[in-house]
Amino acid sequence: MFDTPTIAQLRETADELGMTLTDDYLEATQRIVAPMVKAYQVLDGVPDELPELRYPRTPGHRPTPEENPHGAWYVKTDIKGAKHGKLAGHRVAVKDNICVAGVPMMNGASVLEGYVPEFDATVVTRILDAGGEIAGKAVCEYFCFSGTSSTSSTGPVHNPLKYGYSAGGSSSGSAALVAAGEVDMALGGDQAGSIRIPSSYCGIYGMKGTFGLVPYTGACSLETTIDHCGPMTSTVANNALLLEVLAGPDGLDSRQSSAQTARYTEALENDVRGIRIGIVKEGFGRHNSEPDVDAKVRAGADRLAGLGADVVEISVPMHKMASAIWIPIGHDGGFITMLAMNGAGVNHEGFYNTTLLDASAGWRGCADEFADTVKIFAMLGRYSLRNYHGHYYAKAMNLRRQLRAAYDAALTECDLLLMPTLPMKASKLPEPKAGPEEITAVAWEMLANTCGFNVTGHPAMSLPCGIEDDRPIGLMLAGRHWQEATIYSAAYAFEQAGDWRTF
Repeated sequence: MFDTPTIAQLRETADELGMTLTDDYLEATQRIVAPMVKAYQVLDGVPDELPELRYPRTPGHRPTPEENPHGAWYVKTDIKGAKHGKLAGHRVAVKDNICVAGVPMMNGASVLEGYVPEFDATVVTRILDAGGEIAGKAVCEYFCFSGTSSTSSTGPVHNPLKYGYSAGGSSSGSAALVAAGEVDMALGGDQAGSIRIPSSYCGIYGMKGTFGLVPYTGACSLETTIDHCGPMTSTVANNALLLEVLAGPDGLDSRQSSAQTARYTEALENDVRGIRIGIVKEGFGRHNSEPDVDAKVRAGADRLAGLGADVVEISVPMHKMASAIWIPIGHDGGFITMLAMNGAGVNHEGFYNTTLLDASAGWRGCADEFADTVKIFAMLGRYSLRNYHGHYYAKAMNLRRQLRAAYDAALTECDLLLMPTLPMKASKLPEPKAGPEEITAVAWEMLANTCGFNVTGHPAMSLPCGIEDDRPIGLMLAGRHWQEATIYSAAYAFEQAGDWRTF
């Protein structure tokens, strides 16, 4: 119940806002706001609007270590969907920042342990409606703020191809479960690369579609202008199939104001001949690029050329600014969305998960439990907002239009852009007693090529194109808005041309 503020509470609030007010002024304030308080109290008496729950289920169970050799499962379930549909026979893992009704969700964070959603996210309902089975919740990183797989409160997720190495993040469990063959499909989320990073590290296919293509309703937001959800799979065909089920407006997510869908599985029949692919010079030779990664990705471009694609080298100088634009959006905006507004964010007209908001508010008083990645992000975001008043968030939001225009200009010359998904292969997981510098270094070292497409909303997909030292290498294809089908045509042709493991 919303309570009328006491004089002491009003004084405390005034002090926080830098106001010096007399007792008489505060008493007048209490009288003025009393009618407004009643409006809040009216809302307390009205039931919240929740999406319809269609399929029975049990809460599932926390797997034993024997059931969970890579640390990738948070909860195992067996929620059956419709008897028939496109996904009949497919078991799907759901990233644990996505709501599944009646099944625990902690978003990788100890401060959320014990929270159980009351409804299914739209993407979960769509999987079940299409005949899929929800096999369980996959571990994700603490508040999804890490590109490596060592920050979840449940413990590290190990790369199935090389134990002791990162599976990538933040959709770490999703990638590991697909790579290990425990499921052939999984849902991931991507705000700076969190579908594509673990897909690259684990040797699977991960698509971040155009911003707004897949409804984000029922998933934990990092910052509402960069939130994406999408498929992570063992094959291109499965990826296209799952996106076909997931895509399209749900009427609840204002990110989807102009979503345009397609029959992505039909794109697999298209020939790669005639597709013009631009090798983005600035995506190679980064300060931390590994030579074998750059070489394999260039060899991948040669394979596509051999299949009939028109492959040319191009330059997008502003690509090198992508990280500088992303950081104020992710940190300043992320602080407001994730911490100040407890994961709910503001200024989007859509469904708000009020019970998750209430549960997330519990971080206050136990922020010492945060992973180092979240502690550092929170301090930088709060410092920036307090001392620079949102200036850099606003400037970054202005510059994102220039970055979008730069990619769009390149995509008038080419149908697709090509570069390494990440500059490097999977790094070793930090030791349990590693310090914050080591932990954050491996958490954020790989973002240079991925984060820009979150800022601009262009679709981008990671596909495996080789392996060295048992660690996969990812090639990324990015396309025009709403042109996922073109990416799938090229990715499928590449996949069918030969096993990526021997490439």
